[in-house]
Amino acid sequence: MDKHDPQKQVALIVDEWGAWHNVEPGTNPGFLYQQNTLRDALVAGITLNIFNNHCDRVRMACIAQTVNVLQSMILTQDERMLLTPSYHVFEMYRLHQDTLMLPVEVECERYGHQTESIPSLSASASRSDDGKVHLSICNSHPTSAWTVAVDVRGMSPQVMRGRILTASHLNACNTFEDAEEVKPVEMDTAGFGGKGIRLEIPSKSVTVVEIS
Repeated sequence: MDKHDPQKQVALIVDEWGAWHNVEPGTNPGFLYQQNTLRDALVAGITLNIFNNHCDRVRMACIAQTVNVLQSMILTQDERMLLTPSYHVFEMYRLHQDTLMLPVEVECERYGHQTESIPSLSASASRSDDGKVHLSICNSHPTSAWTVAVDVRGMSPQVMRGRILTASHLNACNTFEDAEEVKPVEMDTAGFGGKGIRLEIPSKSVTVVEIS
């Protein structure tokens, strides 16, 4: 696209992205009702980081469904409702809305399986009108935590706060019996060091921090 449209007058719209798994046992297969796990939250976070980093070209992107179908934000059963891990990622990433995208360079180890591999860490960043920087990091590695040094160029960080979404295993999910097994918690392992900040990123996690 950059070769044929260097002025970026043509935008991309990504329609119905998301994970498609087997339907839940006992449900109508035509309704595509599926559970939503921490793995889906990682899919959401990594995908949103890609969209954020290419927001000059990707102007619209729609997850496939919102309620009860595929990688949905909400599951319902009769009068009951719960929020999925994917919902929590969208809620955490709302800090990037209506902000200025900041370029991010990531150096990290790769996570591989058999002949395939991907970077363990995925990230995107933005700056809001009040000067606050928001950084989202996904650690796709299922067992390895990382200490991440972040060089926030052009500013001297003084205050930082954040939240982390993770769980004991990748298949952890919220159910109508336990609707809060997977939910964000406040970050308590971060600090300042050198020219930037230092973050302790758990395995299989989505982290969003606000820096000012």
